[in-house]
Amino acid sequence: MSEQIKHECGLAFIRLRKPLEYYLDKYGTALYGLNKLRLLMQKQRNRGQDGAGAAIIKLDMPPGSRYISRKRDNSPTYLRNLFQNIYGNFNDVDPAKMQDIPWLKKNKPYIGELLLGHLRYGTHSSNSIETCHPFLRQNNYITRNLVLAGNFNMTNVDELFSELIEVGQHPKEKSDTVTVLEKIGHFLDAEVERTFNWFKPEGYNNQEITRLIGDSLDVQRVLQRSCRKFDGGYVMAGMLGHGDAFVCRDPAGIRPAFYYADDEVVVMASEKPAIQTAFNVQYNKIQELERGHALIVKKDGNYDVKPFKDQLERKACSFERIYFSRGTDKDIYLERKQLGKAMAAKIMQKVNYDFENTVFSFIPNTAEVAFYGMMEGIHELLNEYKGKSIIDLGANPDPEEVKKITAWQPRMEKLAVKDAKMRTFIADDTSRGEMMSHVYDVTYGIVKNHIDTLVVIDDSIVRGTTLRDSIIQNLARLKPKKIIVLSSAPQIRYPDCYGIDMSKMKNFVAFKALVALLKEDGKEDLLEKTYHACKEQLSLPLDKIENKVKDLYDHYTAEQISAKISEIVTAKNIIPEVEVIYQTIEDLHAACPNHTGDWYFSGVYPTPGGNKIANIAFINFMEKKDLRAYA
Repeated sequence: MSEQIKHECGLAFIRLRKPLEYYLDKYGTALYGLNKLRLLMQKQRNRGQDGAGAAIIKLDMPPGSRYISRKRDNSPTYLRNLFQNIYGNFNDVDPAKMQDIPWLKKNKPYIGELLLGHLRYGTHSSNSIETCHPFLRQNNYITRNLVLAGNFNMTNVDELFSELIEVGQHPKEKSDTVTVLEKIGHFLDAEVERTFNWFKPEGYNNQEITRLIGDSLDVQRVLQRSCRKFDGGYVMAGMLGHGDAFVCRDPAGIRPAFYYADDEVVVMASEKPAIQTAFNVQYNKIQELERGHALIVKKDGNYDVKPFKDQLERKACSFERIYFSRGTDKDIYLERKQLGKAMAAKIMQKVNYDFENTVFSFIPNTAEVAFYGMMEGIHELLNEYKGKSIIDLGANPDPEEVKKITAWQPRMEKLAVKDAKMRTFIADDTSRGEMMSHVYDVTYGIVKNHIDTLVVIDDSIVRGTTLRDSIIQNLARLKPKKIIVLSSAPQIRYPDCYGIDMSKMKNFVAFKALVALLKEDGKEDLLEKTYHACKEQLSLPLDKIENKVKDLYDHYTAEQISAKISEIVTAKNIIPEVEVIYQTIEDLHAACPNHTGDWYFSGVYPTPGGNKIANIAFINFMEKKDLRAYA
């Protein structure tokens, strides 16, 4: 993606199912769990650039002993610093003591059976250490301690927060993380109390009841009650002080979650390849956590997958496949290739099969796989074209002409190179803009001046500013006749409210194009009508709200909006003609059939709260409020 946008966080959870001595004997280290947690997080660091945290719980510790350890870091080298600080606790340990598990558990933190890691992408809130997960809800009763980390955004924080107030709580802040933590914590307290009252009449003393609560606590019931009114996309992992743990996924399957279990471990991560690499397991051994279900691991190490909320239609985020997840997942790799391949026929029609004067390239670095797919499609079309051209030569073709036709090849070059070290601290806006236009270098001498057409593919175009101010500026220096920019994703038209940093409608180049067309055609009154329609929607019950912004897009075809986008991303000094071509939503679904969550493209949200957020985002635009549309 030429324009980086912040997105979902990353989760890593490990439950060691054997005594710690087992891992020391088999793998030669008492830090087996920590080493695996670190590797899981390193292989998902693409999911968090703002901070990281880890928490570890020790099982069966006596009263008075520390059994929960947590460390968080938000420095520029957050992941390295996080584990340097954790491993630093063992620097002074005698090698013989590193073989003594009971001594380590008693005297050193971060030696435990339950491990939870989190990589944070802060979409809007400050990047202070306090915003880094995991979060702790502490209590002197071991079964009421809750450690929570998540990859989520809630659309109805106001409603959830109000419910906490109604039950008498006084939360320290109004954020979705704290609200979710306290919501689950409230029903955890209630379940512990219910279980206590169940055993008390049987004559057990309080210490015995505490052990019985740990054995029989109904985690599924806690999640069913606490998540009942959650509206959003989420995967949340929690660990309870006595040793139970859970990972739950939203009922539409918006956010990703995968798990693996054998007789040694139960593992969960946000991306499948991280588990494959960390535990050297086959692809087909890793399961996707079903939407509306929770992976529940009890203190004794037994696990089960149980429903906690009625399922909605599956709407797994398609942006995970287009861009966010690492492309080392087999399915994602093939889907990205298919996204590029779907563009091949369209682009060949645009250049009229002129292979001699067309150069194909891509915007580094995430569009490379889509480029491979596009070129596969172009080669297939070229082979068909060669066959027809040979047939056209007649029954007795000239061998030289046949040889010439069979030699045709598309011209593939790496024309744009991102300068990762490019930085500027110039205060003057004009000078800074000039410097930042050179974030991308170009390969000179390849393009035939004023003859060649450049075709470059990007995986998505959100704001269009980097395209206008850097990429096209630099490609134009090669003096092509025309520049065609392909987006392997459709037009981004609507805000996301489930964790991606795309909440302000005014920033989307597709929305800018729509507004420009309405103004050019004297239809500005439609903006005002839509504004009032959106305002009226806010008075309706949540499940009755419709996305009224969709009506505006119905006035123009996707091609008309793309044409206007082409104008917007073409700076005044650009000589070559510029054209932007987008993927269709139909071809997106064909390429990624199991990830049909496309609300940012289509405006069809998987939860009722999404429609409300879309309307609020438009209201903010009309009222010139530079605010995100959700708390």
